[in-house]
Amino acid sequence: MTATGPASLPPEPDAGSDDGRELLCDQLAAVGLDVVRAGLVVGSGGNLSARLPGDDTCWVTAAGTWLDRLDRSSFVRVRIPDGTVVAGDRAPSSEVALHLATYRARPDVSAVVHLHPQTVLLLDALGERVRLVTTDHAFYVRRVGVVPYFPPGTTALATAAALAAADGTNCLVLSRHGCSVLADSVDLAHKRARNLEEAALLTYRALAAGRLSDLTDQPPPTVA
Repeated sequence: MTATGPASLPPEPDAGSDDGRELLCDQLAAVGLDVVRAGLVVGSGGNLSARLPGDDTCWVTAAGTWLDRLDRSSFVRVRIPDGTVVAGDRAPSSEVALHLATYRARPDVSAVVHLHPQTVLLLDALGERVRLVTTDHAFYVRRVGVVPYFPPGTTALATAAALAAADGTNCLVLSRHGCSVLADSVDLAHKRARNLEEAALLTYRALAAGRLSDLTDQPPPTVA
């Protein structure tokens, strides 16, 4: 499958090391720059997080950060079971509950990317689902779940999103709000987010051309 996004992210971190945790922040910063350039979020919208595999803490963007201006000081380390801040001198994102609830529901997830992709949200507002048109969409996205509207930053939204992801769904549309994309690495979450918006854009083009009924989903590839 072809990669989507920038040519490369910083190398994968080593589990359990301080350098590994810093590399996670570097990877997230690279994703933030790319998704802003791609138009998947504007201003200080959206938030990102990651953890080392099996860790009970995660690094999440601080409140008010712009995703294209991130550095290591832009992240706060938060304990996943109870939300206690254990490193960083800023408050975590207002959506921290969404990230923590997702990690608690999905032990396999090591990265959460929450963005506000315009085409995904437009289709949601029109009551149309995202079609998976290409083999890349099918490979990376697999399926798209939809979470009904709850106010941003609330426990209700976090709980509903975690429940929707509990069956293994990795790409969620948060109705009238954004998307939550999950993976076992920052790089894969990034690819999924880019492919989700691309699939939405092709779906919208088919809708605008009056050909949406002719657009079928590409089945997920068979992995040997």
